[in-house]
Amino acid sequence: MITDADWRKLLHTRAFEPGAIASAYAARRRRPLLGPSGTLFLVAADHPARGALGAAGDPTAMADRRSLLERLLIALENPAVDGVLGTPDIIEELLLLHGLHDKVVIGSMNRGGLAGADWEIDDRFTAYSAESIVDYRLDGGKMLLRLVNSDAGTAPTLHACAEAVSSLASAGVMAMVEPLPYERRDGSLVLQDDAASLARAVTVASGIGRTSAHTWLKLPAPADPSAVLGATTLPSLVLGGPDADTSLWDKTLRHPVVRGLVVGRTLLYPPDGDVAAAVATAASLLRSTREEISA
Repeated sequence: MITDADWRKLLHTRAFEPGAIASAYAARRRRPLLGPSGTLFLVAADHPARGALGAAGDPTAMADRRSLLERLLIALENPAVDGVLGTPDIIEELLLLHGLHDKVVIGSMNRGGLAGADWEIDDRFTAYSAESIVDYRLDGGKMLLRLVNSDAGTAPTLHACAEAVSSLASAGVMAMVEPLPYERRDGSLVLQDDAASLARAVTVASGIGRTSAHTWLKLPAPADPSAVLGATTLPSLVLGGPDADTSLWDKTLRHPVVRGLVVGRTLLYPPDGDVAAAVATAASLLRSTREEISA
């Protein structure tokens, strides 16, 4: 997908033409957030900025930037993929490679809670700000909100996310909040994926900011969708991390608040290496499920 000539041009632009990035933001052809189908299918690539590089059993898979960009371009080539979620570096490289015209672009905001760090839950906003998302004409901003009752780092993260939700809403821009309940066990963070914990996280995320008019949620597929997703009316997207139970997607996608998928490493680094096939399978599942609901 990326020729040697294209790669050399990208590196040259990075070194000699930094102003080209602002021009690429300004020139991007935009589209509505939701298309005729009323669904949203995004590929996610904001993991490297948090130091989370592992995929498909390789602890540094996502450290190979050319490979990551090629995988993203393959995914984006599928017309069923509506867009991408990423940090400024990745979004800007995709822009320079002309891969984001007529695609939805969601900027990732808080990446300061580095994977494995002692301060991981105090997740500072170190990537896009609400102001830059508006200035660069992006379609939304995503923030991770990990809730840990025993970690005081939850409080500043919760406050920062609330401020970001309010700022994005004041500009009429989507705020995508990913609330995940965790607890510490023997020094490690463990996701609490039971219905009660997830529903509590949903209600906390739904209530932050001065208005929820432009808030969307990004959630794991729960074993009991009704108990978890019944806790909100906000449009929601199902995430798919490397440990995601994709067998739960079908049931979750049928819930009326769910509008689609946000999937990263599961599709970009499938076990057989066929990114196009993995993306096509997920797109087919989303399409067939929504068609059944509409029938």
